[in-house]
Amino acid sequence: MRLRLLLLTALVAALALPSHVGSTVPGVSSVRLRNLTAALEDYVATGRLVGGELLVLRNGTPIYQHAFGMRDREAHDPMRLGAIYRIASQTKAPVSVAIMMLQEEGKLLLGHPVSRYIPEFKATTVAVPKPGGGYDVVPAKRQITIRDLLTHTAGIGYGGGPAADQWTAAGITGWYFADRAEPVAAVVKRMAALPMDAQPGERFVYGYNTDILGVVVEVVSGMSLDAFLRTRLFEPLKMRNTSFYLPDAQRDALATVYTWVNGKLERSPAPGAKTGQGAYADGPRVAFSGGAGLLSTATDYGRFLQMLLNGGELDGHRILAPSSVALMTTNHVGTLNGVDGFGLGFEIRLSLGSSGEPSSVGEYGWGGAYHSTYWVDPVERLVVVYMTNLNNTGGLDDHARIRAMIYGALVGR
Repeated sequence: MRLRLLLLTALVAALALPSHVGSTVPGVSSVRLRNLTAALEDYVATGRLVGGELLVLRNGTPIYQHAFGMRDREAHDPMRLGAIYRIASQTKAPVSVAIMMLQEEGKLLLGHPVSRYIPEFKATTVAVPKPGGGYDVVPAKRQITIRDLLTHTAGIGYGGGPAADQWTAAGITGWYFADRAEPVAAVVKRMAALPMDAQPGERFVYGYNTDILGVVVEVVSGMSLDAFLRTRLFEPLKMRNTSFYLPDAQRDALATVYTWVNGKLERSPAPGAKTGQGAYADGPRVAFSGGAGLLSTATDYGRFLQMLLNGGELDGHRILAPSSVALMTTNHVGTLNGVDGFGLGFEIRLSLGSSGEPSSVGEYGWGGAYHSTYWVDPVERLVVVYMTNLNNTGGLDDHARIRAMIYGALVGR
C-alpha cells in the first residue's frame, strides 16, 4: 500500500510539472539542456518567477519542453504543459502572415496605400515638436502604405508621442483593447484623424500599426479578424488553443499575471485592469486586436513558427510560399531600428556582435508585453518559445540566460 501511495505521489508530481528533454537528437547535448530545468526552477524558488513554459524545437523535433512553477500561486495550482498565456505583441506575427496570405491571393499589395481599404487614412497629419515646447501639426508628406505598417515605419505610436494630449482625449492610448465594447475598426478610423508621431518611412515607431493591419484583413477578406485567423491559419496548423478570448471550458488553463512590486511578485489587479488579468475571459469579446489581443500556448505558437521555418508549410498545409517567408524575414528598414533590422512583422538579427548574445545572422523574432518571447534561427533550424505572464519584471535576466543555455546545448548539426 505504501509503495502504491509513493508511486501515485510521483505520478501526480510528474503530471503537475511535466517536462521533455530529447536524448537522441543529433548535435544536441541532453545533459546541457537539463541545466535549463534547474535554472527555471531556481527562478521560482527565489521568488523571481511564479511560473511559465519553455519549448525548444530543432529540425521540427521538440528537444526541450518544460512547464515550471505555478499557474495560480494563490490557488496552489501548478503550471502544466498546455497552459494558456496572454501573448500580447506576439499577435503581430500571425496578423502579418495574414496580410502576406492576402497578397499571395492578389487581394492586396504591400505598396498599396492604407486608404485604399480604410479611406480615413487618405490625408493624415504629423505632430512636430517645437523647440520651446508644444508641437505643430503638419500634413503627412505621403500616404501610409501597408508595408509601412508591417515595418513600423508609418510613424504611428501607441498614443504617447508629441500629440499625446489629443490621443488621450480621444481615448486611444496603450496597446490593450480587450475591455473595449466596440470593434477595433471603429477605433482605428478615429486614429486616422489624430497627429502621428513621425512622417511615413522616416522613423521606426512601434505602435498601432498591426491593429490597423487587422482591420485591413477584415476589409479585404470580408471576415472578422477572429474568423480569418481561426479558419485560415489556426485550424490548418492545429493551433487549437489560440484565440482572442478564452473559451469557458479553458478558464482553469489561463496563466495568472503577476507583477514586481516593492521587491516581490504580487498578483496583478482584478480583470478589467489594463495592467492586471485583463478582460480575456469576461470581456465584451468584440475587439479583436491584431497588435496584442491573442491568447495561446507554447505548443501552438511553436507550430506557427515551425511553419515559417519550413518555408510556409507544416504537416502538408501550405500557408505561405517560401518567397513570402523570405520577404518577411529580410531587413526592410535599413538602420531605422538601430543595430538590428526589422522585416515584415519581426526583428531581424543582422550581426552577431550587435548584442553580445549567442545567435545566428538572420534570426528573427519578437516578444510580448507579458514578458513572453520567441525566436527562429534558420541557421540552427531552431524554434524557441518562452511563455510567462509578468507585467513588471524587476530587471529579470531570464531571457538572456535561457538563450545562452540553449545555444550552449547545441554541439553539432
